[in-house]
Amino acid sequence: MKIGGSIIKGEDANLNLKIISEYAETIKRLVGEGYNIMVVVGGGSLAREYVNYMRSLGASEAVCDEVGIDCARLNGMILIAALKEAAYPYPVQNFREALKLLPLNKVLVLGGVQPGQSTNAVAALLAETVTADYLINLTNVDGVYDKNPLKYSDAKLLREVTASELERILSSEPTGAGEYPLFDPLAIKIIRRSGIPTWIVNGKNPVNIFKLLKGERVGTRILK
Repeated sequence: MKIGGSIIKGEDANLNLKIISEYAETIKRLVGEGYNIMVVVGGGSLAREYVNYMRSLGASEAVCDEVGIDCARLNGMILIAALKEAAYPYPVQNFREALKLLPLNKVLVLGGVQPGQSTNAVAALLAETVTADYLINLTNVDGVYDKNPLKYSDAKLLREVTASELERILSSEPTGAGEYPLFDPLAIKIIRRSGIPTWIVNGKNPVNIFKLLKGERVGTRILK
């Protein structure tokens, strides 16, 4: 699953410790039910704040990407702290390390991996690497809309969307460091080629994960 940084830390200065704890309990419950969980955590407003500082000082986009990666890993450490012994104690640095750590039967948490990739792309690549059964992207909206619901009040929720349609809908959104939209082009490409069932779901309520796994109609499914 991918937990957006907007869920862990919104636009204010404080981490949402309540929802972090709820996610930790949800993940541990899923593990107890037999699910193998890997989590990618986004950088959210923390990443945007530091990336903006770096840009104002003339840093390159590649360096800004590195800063975003570090911020996402910091958010990952917060989730690991909440998961306690259920999680591997440090954010996983790359996909080879993730494969090596699988036999430990611990929840593996990742932030960013390398410059030029959003954490959405990291989640898609990780799902492809481990041949995941599902990829669940938890964000701050109910799913994919025909246009940005944070900007347009008449945006309509789409229950299913193809990767190509999603690419078209998001084509006008910014893709600089710390500015990735719901999904960036690389993430969409990976989803299209892997064919792994993918959903975009409102992550403000972790219960939505259970609803989705029970077959309830939640969020938007991305079709190949």
